[in-house]
Amino acid sequence: MKNYKVGDHVKWNSEAGEVSGKIIKVHHSNFQYKGYTHHASKDDPQYEIKSDKTEHIAAHKGSALSKV
Repeated sequence: MKNYKVGDHVKWNSEAGEVSGKIIKVHHSNFQYKGYTHHASKDDPQYEIKSDKTEHIAAHKGSALSKV
């Protein structure tokens, strides 16, 4: 499992194609985001990423990301 840290530049696939951005927050426990509970743990964290192009904030598991 890949672990990333705040400031890492990553990319992921979305319905609009490949997106890149910087990690702004790492979650190691469940959290609420946009009305949904996102599940995270120390072994399987989730990341909040700010898109380079639109500045939209997305939440993803490390398995969906790759380093740029």
